[in-house]
Order: sequence, then C-alpha cells, then structure tokens
Amino acid sequence: MKKVRITAIRKAHYQDLIDKYENPIEHACDIQEGQVFIANGWEKPQDLCQSAWDSMSAFVMTLAHGGENLYDGWMKNSRSAMISCNDGFRPVSFLLETLDEDAE
Repeated sequence: MKKVRITAIRKAHYQDLIDKYENPIEHACDIQEGQVFIANGWEKPQDLCQSAWDSMSAFVMTLAHGGENLYDGWMKNSRSAMISCNDGFRPVSFLLETLDEDAE
C-alpha cells in the first residue's frame, strides 16, 4: 500500500448561496489553496476536514492500493484523481496523487 498526497487546488465561495440558504455559522472551512496532506495508505490525515475526507476516502483507498486510470483514464496522470468536497457553499477541489513511498 502507498501513501497518497492530497493537495487543495482551488477553493470556491458562493456568497449568493450562503446568503440565501445557509444559517449563519461562526466557523467555516479552514483549508487553504496549496495546503498539502499526506494519507498514510487510506488513513485520514490528522488535520483534514471530515467532510472532505468523506468525499474522497474511496478514491484515496483505491489509489493507495494501486488503482489506476479511474473512470477510464480521465486524468493525465493515471495514478491521480481530482475530487471536490461536498460543501455546496465553499467547495474545495483536491488533487489526489499516489506517491512511490510505502505506507507505514
């Protein structure tokens, strides 16, 4: 099993949807573009948002176990995937990449 690098590539913010549908909250997403997490195999990285992890964990597990060419090769790098978290107000797009390093 391999480690998987998870990089926050883009973070969107839909203020119109927030104003119309979301109850006011004090604490929203802390993830910053460019932030990197390393999954040890398919274990959730410590500081990664649980909601984001729930959206990507099946893909991380597949990549960590040697899966390639997800969805018939939609990615240029066959050992990667582009996944977004399920926050409809502040979605973050993550690039998942299998590393050559073995998981511990």
